[in-house]
Amino acid sequence: MKLTDILNEDCTLCAVQATSKKRILEILSSKAAEMSDDLNTYTLLESLIQREKMGSTGIGNGIAIPHGKLTSTDKALVVVATTEEAIDFDAIDNRPVDIFIALFVPEDQCQAHLTTLQSIAKIFSNKQICKQARRCDSSKALYQLIKTAEC
Repeated sequence: MKLTDILNEDCTLCAVQATSKKRILEILSSKAAEMSDDLNTYTLLESLIQREKMGSTGIGNGIAIPHGKLTSTDKALVVVATTEEAIDFDAIDNRPVDIFIALFVPEDQCQAHLTTLQSIAKIFSNKQICKQARRCDSSKALYQLIKTAEC
């Protein structure tokens, strides 16, 4: 599944004000909960925290892909956000992070999960896309950038 198969404009956030890893995970989880009828912020946040305990999902170059597996849904969710200021996220390159792609997938859809992670990595490995994402001033602009980048 490609990123744009599950992303919509309502799942993008620009210039979020967050100053800690915990706070950005809360914001991402809260936004994802708004998109779901059967999941709440706490359940989503717990899935992200459990994954972060295994190791940071900060992949370097100011990007993190926090992700969690869920038992209580059959639908994948994604939230893409940029932060106003980069925050410490324990990334593998020890650089702060300002682009976040949170992915929530049903526990039984591991292959779709991997395919979506590959799609995310492909888009955000492009330095120009990352620069443009950081300059977006609206959720709509961020969504359109990602939509165009994946084509």
